[in-house]
Amino acid sequence: MRIPHKAENDKLPMANDFDWNDIPLILALARTGSMSATGRELGMDGSTISRRIAAAEKALNLRLFTRDTTRWHLTEPGQVFVEHGEAVFGNVQSMLLASAREADTVAGPVRLSAIDFLFDHWLVRHLPAFTAQHPEVEVQLFADNQNVSFTRREADFALRLAQPTDDAAVLMRRLGDIGWAVYGAGPYAQVPRERWGEQPWIAHEEAKCHLPEMRWLARLAPEPRIALRVNSLSTMVQACRAGVGLALLPCIIEGRDGLVRLSQGAEVFRELWLLSHRDAGAIGRFKVVAAWIAALYEESRHRLCD
Repeated sequence: MRIPHKAENDKLPMANDFDWNDIPLILALARTGSMSATGRELGMDGSTISRRIAAAEKALNLRLFTRDTTRWHLTEPGQVFVEHGEAVFGNVQSMLLASAREADTVAGPVRLSAIDFLFDHWLVRHLPAFTAQHPEVEVQLFADNQNVSFTRREADFALRLAQPTDDAAVLMRRLGDIGWAVYGAGPYAQVPRERWGEQPWIAHEEAKCHLPEMRWLARLAPEPRIALRVNSLSTMVQACRAGVGLALLPCIIEGRDGLVRLSQGAEVFRELWLLSHRDAGAIGRFKVVAAWIAALYEESRHRLCD
């Protein structure tokens, strides 16, 4: 098939100002042969139909219809147009129907990005119930706290511990708070609060000194004894469990496997945000996952916050 050059395209009858919304109108008039019947079918008055037919013929530089005293008749170019127009319109209807079915279908992949501890200590344990209810949804978990592009489908959802910068393409939903408490193990399992400032601590890397957890530690001890710095909460949990020092950890960690919670209540709170593309709510599987995460937070609120 030879592709015409631009100069040749300019001579083609399909002009740029043809309104594709006129295709159903032309098909209806060809089918009924009557202006009044077409008007009743499409809910339009005769003068509007006549004006749009004339505009379409002018844009195409073709005479599509002739008219006698009783009805409208297709010309030969009009017959060719209607032949192809019916195929195009049928394909568009099939496309819209298939798209609507796909939008309502609760099936397919859903990519969720979050910091590792939210998966390890919260979401993963609840996945069996979700997958049993929605076996055709393929949940994909990516442990990451970097910014993601929803437009490029780097993620469908992201759980973040701070409100991101406003983005018109991103739907931001604040789920609630997550609490942090002091934990210890081994020789640090029974340290009283008044001696916390003297103990060795497991802390985040220095680049994260702006985090609320690090600011809390600076208030507790302006020059704390840092026994270990890490860039992963999961590593911090393991180091605390091994007896390296005290650590400020999410309350969801709970006291288990040798970890002892020393705080009576949460020492620090951070906001938990669910992010998605603004259009995700129109797709069945995304609606289901968003509702599941929100309901799961409400169900787990006490354990997450205190």
